[in-house]
Amino acid sequence: MNQEGFSINQGILMQSKSYLTLDDVKEIAAAAEAEAKSNHWVVAIAIVDDGGHLLWLQRLDGGAPALAHIAPAKAKTAALGRCETKIYSDMIKDGFLSLLRAPELDGLLEGGVPIMVQGQCIGAVGVAGVESPEDAQIAKAGIAALRL
Repeated sequence: MNQEGFSINQGILMQSKSYLTLDDVKEIAAAAEAEAKSNHWVVAIAIVDDGGHLLWLQRLDGGAPALAHIAPAKAKTAALGRCETKIYSDMIKDGFLSLLRAPELDGLLEGGVPIMVQGQCIGAVGVAGVESPEDAQIAKAGIAALRL
């Protein structure tokens, strides 16, 4: 692999990319859980890969069952959009209501944060259960554990 993140395979220049390992996912989840518990917040935490596919889901004791649907939706939306879900939430508040009909984007509330490595999205974390800024705080604490 050269410095631009490309490797040569049979004379063809191919781009390589980072991805989340199971150890990464466990590290993110532990840090996010610790952030939630340190603030006495009951949430669900979801981690997805770059395509929005669920890798991890946990609902802390006492969390409402609906949280197990909302957190993965936020994570998936952040991964597919390659941006924090707060951007979508703000757009809707500003009157861009047609966004509500966008396919595959169900988690349009703040609390979904993409995991970015060298400008590439490798996954996302979605949190649900407290106020939206606190959900995002928990997601970012989980991602920070990777020290990217």
